[in-house]
Amino acid sequence: MSDTPSTSFSMIQPILSEGQILSSRHVSVTHPVVAKRISFYKSGDPQFGGVRVVVNPRSFKTFDALLDNLSRKVPLPFGVRNISTPRGRHCITSLEELEDGESYLCSHGKKVQPVDLDKASRRPKPWLSSRTLSAHVHHHPVIAAASTLRPPRRLMVFRNGDPGTRRTIVLSKRVTQSFEGFLQHLTGVMRFSVVKLYATDGRKVPSLQAVILSSGAVVAAGREPFKPGNYDTQKYLLPAKLPGISHRVYRKGNAKSESRKSDNWRVSIITSDLPNAGTTSQIYIVLYGQLRSSAPIYLYGTDGAQFQDGHEDNFTIKIGDIGTLFKIRIGHTNSGHSPSWHCKEIKLQNMNSGKQFYIPVQRWLAQDQEDGEICREFPVLNKGQAILPVTVYEIYVATGELWNAGTVANVYISIYGEKGDTGSRQLFRSTSTCNFLRGQTDTFFLEAVHLGDLYKIVIGHDGLGPGNGWFLEDVVVKDPTTSHEYTFFCHRWLDQGEDDGKIVRELYARDNSIISARQKLEYKRKETWAAERWKFMKGNTLQFYNRLTGGFVRLHPDGRVDASGEKTDKYGFFDVIFNKGNTCIFQSHEMRHLSLALDNGLVTGMASGAAATELRVLYQPNRCALLQSARVPGDMVSFDHHTKTADQSTGFADLSKEFVIFVKGVFLNSAVILLATSLCQALCLQPDGSCTGVGNQSEKSYWRVHKISSGICMFESVKSARMYLRIKDGQCDGTGTGDVDCHFKIKKNLENASISLESARSPGLFVGLWSDGQTRPVVYTKDENVCFYPQVIQFGRENPAGMSATPNQGEENTSELLKQKETPPAPEDRTFFPSSTTKEIRHSQSSEHPLSEDEWKVLVLTGNIGTQANVTLWVYGDEGVTGPISLSKDSPEQLFLPRQEDEFQVTMQHMKSKKILDFVTNAWLSRMQADGDIVCELPVVKEGEAIFPLVKYQVDVYTGQLKQAETESEVLLCLYGDRGDSGLRQLHKSNMPVKFQRGQIDKFQVTAVSLGKLQKVLLRCEASDKSQYWYCEKIVVRESPATAESIFICERWLPFMSQGIIHSEIELYPQEMQINHQPKIQEEANEGDWKVTIVTGDFENAGTTATVSVYVYGETKCSGPIILGSGKHHLFNPNTADIFKINLKDIGEIYKIRIGHDNGGKDPRWYLEEIRLENMGTCELFCLIVDSWIAENDSDGDTWKEMPIVRAGKESLPVVVYEIHIYTGTKPDAETESNVFINLIGTRGDSGKRNLHQSKNNKVKFLRGQVDIFSIKAVSLGKLKKVLISHDGTGPGKTWFLYRKFVLQFY
Repeated sequence: MSDTPSTSFSMIQPILSEGQILSSRHVSVTHPVVAKRISFYKSGDPQFGGVRVVVNPRSFKTFDALLDNLSRKVPLPFGVRNISTPRGRHCITSLEELEDGESYLCSHGKKVQPVDLDKASRRPKPWLSSRTLSAHVHHHPVIAAASTLRPPRRLMVFRNGDPGTRRTIVLSKRVTQSFEGFLQHLTGVMRFSVVKLYATDGRKVPSLQAVILSSGAVVAAGREPFKPGNYDTQKYLLPAKLPGISHRVYRKGNAKSESRKSDNWRVSIITSDLPNAGTTSQIYIVLYGQLRSSAPIYLYGTDGAQFQDGHEDNFTIKIGDIGTLFKIRIGHTNSGHSPSWHCKEIKLQNMNSGKQFYIPVQRWLAQDQEDGEICREFPVLNKGQAILPVTVYEIYVATGELWNAGTVANVYISIYGEKGDTGSRQLFRSTSTCNFLRGQTDTFFLEAVHLGDLYKIVIGHDGLGPGNGWFLEDVVVKDPTTSHEYTFFCHRWLDQGEDDGKIVRELYARDNSIISARQKLEYKRKETWAAERWKFMKGNTLQFYNRLTGGFVRLHPDGRVDASGEKTDKYGFFDVIFNKGNTCIFQSHEMRHLSLALDNGLVTGMASGAAATELRVLYQPNRCALLQSARVPGDMVSFDHHTKTADQSTGFADLSKEFVIFVKGVFLNSAVILLATSLCQALCLQPDGSCTGVGNQSEKSYWRVHKISSGICMFESVKSARMYLRIKDGQCDGTGTGDVDCHFKIKKNLENASISLESARSPGLFVGLWSDGQTRPVVYTKDENVCFYPQVIQFGRENPAGMSATPNQGEENTSELLKQKETPPAPEDRTFFPSSTTKEIRHSQSSEHPLSEDEWKVLVLTGNIGTQANVTLWVYGDEGVTGPISLSKDSPEQLFLPRQEDEFQVTMQHMKSKKILDFVTNAWLSRMQADGDIVCELPVVKEGEAIFPLVKYQVDVYTGQLKQAETESEVLLCLYGDRGDSGLRQLHKSNMPVKFQRGQIDKFQVTAVSLGKLQKVLLRCEASDKSQYWYCEKIVVRESPATAESIFICERWLPFMSQGIIHSEIELYPQEMQINHQPKIQEEANEGDWKVTIVTGDFENAGTTATVSVYVYGETKCSGPIILGSGKHHLFNPNTADIFKINLKDIGEIYKIRIGHDNGGKDPRWYLEEIRLENMGTCELFCLIVDSWIAENDSDGDTWKEMPIVRAGKESLPVVVYEIHIYTGTKPDAETESNVFINLIGTRGDSGKRNLHQSKNNKVKFLRGQVDIFSIKAVSLGKLKKVLISHDGTGPGKTWFLYRKFVLQFY
């Protein structure tokens, strides 16, 4: 923040989410000053650089005088009427409240939009977005490349045909909700009806994203066509001092800044006298000097007859001081009926200095002539200076291999070097027939004056045409002058609907092509491991197929290992019994005492647990794995062509070391799987019923397996139940109903562990993908478009005997009652039948065949109102439950017709014992009748009395007080007790007119056969988007008003994310693990209760998925660890404040706290801004500023931070950096790869258990005979008494010899 004076004294204050209650900020000035130097920024505008004002009694006698002065400096619609602290928490109402050196926000209303002052102070200047950098920057291209230049947020708008009429606007969220709304906003600003936008060179701007390509300026037009003009943004955006010349010293007589000079130039252009050499297009010219470049200057006159065959056209242009001219660019907009142009020569004269320049051109500027370029660059000869050569750069653009990665949009590129840039050039003529196809590398040639060393490119597209999204892999630019190649790695989408939505990206050069290739390979390996690591989860059973031998690895009883096994060989299965990262132990499934081992370079079988059995899995980009010894890096499992184990020196091809990994049980019944189409894409059902291979690998792409028979399965969408993948009538989609069109034979590919899905009804037709990712039936050709890579989300199980997984083939669409979730899935703990499998009982079933003891006949009698809904039955017994059982028939329209008024009876008769069980109901099962329930439980009656009574459970649902805690989504609940469960019930009828509102208690009634003592509650909320997430505080269940209530604490959001998967349901227990949750405001404070507010940073990716804990140290004792919660459960999100209640009774006066996390979850890194501790009894408040990353890979690499408590009038303890020297012994095998922890203990407490993660002097830690230096920050521990050091025993080297001395220093 030291870049500008306006922010050198600023302090970024943490921000809380709206709705949080905070105490007022107390200001204490210990040393009053006469004059205060204060920076003021504009609310909600990070592009506003701020103004610095000196406030003293002479300059501003009143606060209103300051507001009036700021209104002239800060552009606000109604002037400055409010001043607040940087995060908008506290309003300033008097001059006395302003603090010297601080920063404040100005707004015209009470509502304040916070601004990141660090970003605002370092915002890119508008002219840096697409212009040449200053001469000073040219000498440091690497430094320039390191600073990311963001697209301008301020936009200059010219009136079409009238460059003098212009307005500057800010592209805020309010005005960029839609393109139509943006045009309407411009209509008000420009004061005429704005219908169309153009770039300054005449290209149409069709969308908000295309505005980024306009270099910070657009031309607003009505219904008329584009009118060329001198739309010079530099003329109006010229700064007081140009970058790079701020330290220039001028003579006293010439103190005027160079940036205020302007030069007049005479431009003479001669068009060739060749046939059709003239043009109807608009010509523009750009002049490049050592200080900067001009904007595109359009050359036009009043007679409209410029640039005709054999004519000379003269113009006078006025530009700012660009320094010594070294090149020009001339081009046209390719408009009109005859845009082609042949230029003969150009003459330039600086009318101020008198210098003249002659440039022979003799080139076509036409897309149908020569190289197709419509703009060209020419160097300018200056006396005493070497002329720059004209270079034809070779540009290799690689489109990614993801499905739908190609684009039909117009692609533009601008190359930047130490000697300027090429300007925006369209890439349209390549050596390929079609440009930018999936997996294709296109070669283009771009002619420009030599740019020197290249450091970045800006590449993007205009978003036009169908399928305009583009996945760019990388760009390689070859400089033929120096034979140097520059690689610009991207590997991201340029797509409004993918990634971050950007269609323009800045890429910086990696000038070592070898290093770049290695980095790309390593990145690909990491992506492949991320996609395949699920196979190595503990408990999985694997097979290893060797690509050289064509057989599976086998471990024989005598310890011999070969690679000639068949697929069904019992010795070829291995269980994963240990998994730590990519290090595993593979134990023989048949012989549990032996595991696969690599001993002295040879593959053998050894006792499980031996060091030689630990193998490291290294994945290659082709989805094949190498198995490396964890103990001896470099030793690989390999086999020769005779299927025997090969020595490392035999020199066989890589195929001998490559293994294809297969997992047993992928397609078991009821399994939930992903059908991956690439490393990050999957087969997904679209809302319109079509299928695409470009879906995200998320819950929307999950498929449930229904196993029909050996090798034949159906795939039902988990997100859209009863929609099956199918091939029918030449189409492949997800609208199947479960008939034979949905049956697929699974063909496995041994070369890459992929599968292909062949239609069982139409043999020879497979599920395939077009290049855009859409599914279609194709003939098998071994191409990758028929390959799917299954990933198991949830393993299934074998079908129980006598049970079919095939849904009713005659089943019709469900009625409205079914859409109300009449048939909920069975709970997970029912082990008799999977919840996804529906057992059918057909009305046409013959009773002549012999029946077993477990077969029953079910008779159903309906009252005078029938139904066409699907009816489902569950039957509970002493040993479990069976169901759901679908009561269906070949002609479903004949079922459940009216027979008897107001009566609904179910009869179950055992066919052998002739025992009859009668269940009398006389109740509606309808959302519109009675209590609105569509599920009914009936107890067994013996001798006129029910074995277990019907109980009406009173269920109170508490919705939390947090902002947006309410939901309109469906909420379902299942009660579990000693005698089974209630089934999943929709909470439909509440005592409140609108259910599940913020801070509301909804009362429901669930009627069920007595469950005995309640054990748990299953709660489900299926929200379609994040705005419908629900924050549940707790569930209270009671059998009757007189009985004791069961309280199930929830206090979390639903759905929530865990291990990268969004879960819609959660199990709650009466005696849950004691984790501190967010306190209820209405609760009374107990003795020792403190309110803890955790403020997470307000920028992207500041949140964490880890579990956060805190230790609080008092003079008497330490309290902790106190688990605050996990980021997986909607806590610690960016730009939020999470409030917790903890009890610190009897710990004495607090003097420090330590906060950290367990480094768990998908993205554990966390940016913590502030911690507030408030004693709820005494209102004592401590604010601890952190403003630091807590992550292993950021900052100091520590996942714990300590802060001292600061009290008025009392000196706080200092934060000390302890330097630790660890000496590893010199004995054999003394080194370790385990995680080493240390805890420093002194007279003022301890440092806590810290991971020695980053060695300051060695890349590899704890090697034999090595000294490693670490540092730990902690609140001063006083005199050190002892040290506890340990390791976790993980990794290949589980032992460690620590030398008897280690040194600790602090400073």
